[in-house]
Amino acid sequence: MSTITEKTMHLGIEEMQSIFGQHDKYIRKIEDNLKVEIIDRSGELHIIGTSDSVKKAYDIISELAGLSVTGAEIEEQSVNYAIQISNDPTEDEANAEGNVLTKIDGDVICHTINGKPIKPKTLGQKKYVDAIRKNMIVFGLGPAGTGKTYLGMAMAITAFQKGEVERIILTRPAIEAGEKLGFLPGDLQSKVDPYLRPLYDALYQIMGADNFVKNMEKGLIEVAPLAYMRGRTLDNSFIILDEAQNTTPAQMKMFLTRIGFGSKVIITGDSTQKDLPADTKSGLDVASAVLKKIDDIEFCNLTSRDVVRHPLVQQIVKAYEDFEKSKANEDKKRAIKRRERH
Repeated sequence: MSTITEKTMHLGIEEMQSIFGQHDKYIRKIEDNLKVEIIDRSGELHIIGTSDSVKKAYDIISELAGLSVTGAEIEEQSVNYAIQISNDPTEDEANAEGNVLTKIDGDVICHTINGKPIKPKTLGQKKYVDAIRKNMIVFGLGPAGTGKTYLGMAMAITAFQKGEVERIILTRPAIEAGEKLGFLPGDLQSKVDPYLRPLYDALYQIMGADNFVKNMEKGLIEVAPLAYMRGRTLDNSFIILDEAQNTTPAQMKMFLTRIGFGSKVIITGDSTQKDLPADTKSGLDVASAVLKKIDDIEFCNLTSRDVVRHPLVQQIVKAYEDFEKSKANEDKKRAIKRRERH
């Protein structure tokens, strides 16, 4: 039978308010998740439960208190991530030095037009941002909601505003190599806009619509389907290829061989969300196998724990990941049985 223990910690009024959250929402989440009781007695927190649970709760509250001291706003995502690190840390999270939340929160890439800071929210996202700073080409791989494209856009806009690159080029594969664009109504721009809308949305939010339009008119920002990259050499540019799982191997090779001097490239994609015909290989999958040993190219694999949308989205992504792993294991077992029979 587990022994019930109690641990006490002291917090300032402001830290207490931040950590408890509105209507004590955050502290209740910690209590429910770790099966502990947390009592506030005039700024003195008493954590009661099994020794392991009490230690985890103490560590979580300490992490959140450290974040609060920096002046950062504690959000539900921060609380969820702190609980996740405590319950099931990855190797990187377990080996991270100091306060993980504070380390991540301190890396402000830029601010939106409304003044909201854009920064990584998980250690996986922090590694992705650091990889972009260090390497010429970065592949950001992972499910929806992990910030692959948005953080990449923030890095591109920051580099552009600092004068590190002369222009930003954003591209996506548009319906299988673009042949079907002719069936859509309107001029060329209206034909390709639906495929590029997520990129426009991020640009508007970070740069503001007016700045975006001015720079686009000057040719300093270009948003175009991947097919339009053929035959060009892209120097002194920050280039983002989004939805790369829908490229063919030939398209991916074409894109990678466009890159010129002074350029930086981010390629994002989710190999589980291909829209290619069943018999067509993904250029992203081929590139992952072919390029993994080349210096100045880094592959960053983001997972369900890096999803920063609604917590339910994280659970959905995790459920699909578990299902696909289980299916892959079953397929492997069936293949082994078939070989044994023959």
